[in-house]
Amino acid sequence: MNQVTGTSISRKDGRAKVTGQATYAAEHQIPDLVHGYLVTATIACGKIKSIDTQAAEKAPGVIGVFTHKNPPAVCKPANDFMTSKICEARLPLADDQIYYAGQIIGLVVADTFERARHAAHLVEVEYATQEPTLDPNKVTYKEAPSLFGQSMKFEQGDCGQGMADAAVKITATYKTSTELHAQMEPHAIIAHWQDTDTLTVYEPSQWVTGSQNTYADLFQIPPEKVRIITPFIGGGFGSKAFPWPHNILCASAARQLQIPLKVVLSRRQMTANAGHRSATQQVISLGANADGSLIAIDHSGKSFTSPVEDFTEPCTGVTPTMYAAPNLRLDQELGVMNVGTPTFMRAPGENPGLWAVESAMDELAWELNIDPVELRLRNETKKNQTDGLPFSAKDFAQCLRVGAEQFGWQDRPKKVRSVTRDGKLIGWGMAACNFPALKEGGISVTAKLLADGTAHILTGANDMGTGTYTIIAGTAAEVLGLPAEQVRVELGDSLLPNGGMAGGSQMTASLIPAVMAACQEVLKIAQADTAQSALAKLHQSGKPAFEATASATGDEGGKKWSFQSWGAHFCEVSVDEEIARLRIERWVSVMNIGRVMNAKTAASQVRGGVIMGIGQALMEECHFDPNIGYPVVYDLATYHFPSHADIPRIQVTFVGEPDYNFNAAGVRGVGEIGITGVCAAIANAVYHATGKRVRSLPITPDKLL
Repeated sequence: MNQVTGTSISRKDGRAKVTGQATYAAEHQIPDLVHGYLVTATIACGKIKSIDTQAAEKAPGVIGVFTHKNPPAVCKPANDFMTSKICEARLPLADDQIYYAGQIIGLVVADTFERARHAAHLVEVEYATQEPTLDPNKVTYKEAPSLFGQSMKFEQGDCGQGMADAAVKITATYKTSTELHAQMEPHAIIAHWQDTDTLTVYEPSQWVTGSQNTYADLFQIPPEKVRIITPFIGGGFGSKAFPWPHNILCASAARQLQIPLKVVLSRRQMTANAGHRSATQQVISLGANADGSLIAIDHSGKSFTSPVEDFTEPCTGVTPTMYAAPNLRLDQELGVMNVGTPTFMRAPGENPGLWAVESAMDELAWELNIDPVELRLRNETKKNQTDGLPFSAKDFAQCLRVGAEQFGWQDRPKKVRSVTRDGKLIGWGMAACNFPALKEGGISVTAKLLADGTAHILTGANDMGTGTYTIIAGTAAEVLGLPAEQVRVELGDSLLPNGGMAGGSQMTASLIPAVMAACQEVLKIAQADTAQSALAKLHQSGKPAFEATASATGDEGGKKWSFQSWGAHFCEVSVDEEIARLRIERWVSVMNIGRVMNAKTAASQVRGGVIMGIGQALMEECHFDPNIGYPVVYDLATYHFPSHADIPRIQVTFVGEPDYNFNAAGVRGVGEIGITGVCAAIANAVYHATGKRVRSLPITPDKLL
């Protein structure tokens, strides 16, 4: 095999994206296509007393108007992840109740987008309002439901006694704000029924096979009668994993009208009814001996969901995989507010969880007068404390040591407010990263070696911009002995073999073993060692191609090992106290993710995660109007996120060996780990610079004055 993986291959889809040739969901051209525009609630809680659609129905070009009085037919799905999954358990237009501002209460369909939008604003609604619950301090909390069958409660030892015995202890509350996904590509769907039981959907789906099964369940038709087409996704971060109410409403309205229908959410609509990361409140208590060894960790978390769906931001799940303590207690609660339904967002749970854990570890390090890197090395856990299994291919200590060396951590001043440069305070901070290594079974890939000397790889997997096209091409090229330029990859179509979900950083780990197996099977069929010798036999045979389909089981090592990826961030900040201006000056990230399939796209994923974390740390927050419950932010101008000027050069290094206990390729995921720990590293650096301990995100100027 020629060496391709691990090197830096340029994106296979890069040229198509920068030249506009890549086709996104709303850009597909369908004959006779009509347009839908949503009517959304302007109150946060109450009931629709009356809804008048007469003016809208008479407006030019209007084809249909749907409300709770005449909803298009749709069935309630199983909604159990395995059979089907929708983002809100309540179906759109199910009743006259209003649960959050921005909730969909109608759909206007017209021959043009402009006419549909105009008519939607002609719909008149009268409400019976009730006082919404929007203040986290007035929420009634309940025990968070289990997530994927795992309880949100865990306890080992006696945490109360452990804290009492500790020589040094700290307790602190850490908060995060509501965050929006703010993808470049808005949520959109085109639903095209060929008749009443054959549906084609163009949408940005992170899981085309899952969406296929869900729409089949919603409309009670066989899955093979549903086709999901998603060749490109302009960012998802978790919010495009499952159909939202607008997807369901579009598909059901298109079926009733028997005409292809497109619905594209506006930026304002996306802030309210296409998901967000819930705000969180976490309390952490750490107890340690004088030498820094942890005796007790007590971590409780609270997040918020909507009245129509239980969704927990599982902050405490990462804690037992980080640091060993004989006494450990975890508890998660969920509060219901009149806001749109939260959903998965890059490193859900691990991201806010590590903000709290890594901030608390820094506070403990200062209290003990122990170097923060050394404190983490002393308390590293060798096993997952929830299941007792040892970690496979763990190189966390190497991440810490390599990062410290590259950053020059040994020169770190030991006092706060001790370094200035150009009239600004300078601070150094660090934090650890962690994300579970996940994979999906039953993933399949078809590989073809064609007579023209090229290879064609087909699978229903997705590329959200993470580089799936590229790593598939690189893997196939290495196994077959071809240049990557001679490998064509086709993704994002439910007609292709099941490629799994682009979520949970599991796509590469799930997919690449299947790509390897399919390409190896092609060579086996050809009775050849390389594509060149196989091609000679192919030409002799007169066949158009050698073809094979192979699957990856996904069950390697699951009962012997616990699988995680690890990392560490180091950063330097400057603070101009006169104007409370905080800037990130330097950044070093070191990651242990198993085998690195493509150095260029892997490093880009880490950098993207760091940039996203910098936005979360310094500026991203969504407030809800206390009277009407609508997000105060409503577009990409009012929702603040980093620009190029806010970001320093981000140095990324990978360490560790392939994790062959995990899969045949030795690869783990990298899409989400990069964001974990970022906020804590920045806040820890701010403390070093200023002596001010910030425990609530984002770190806006008012918190530094």
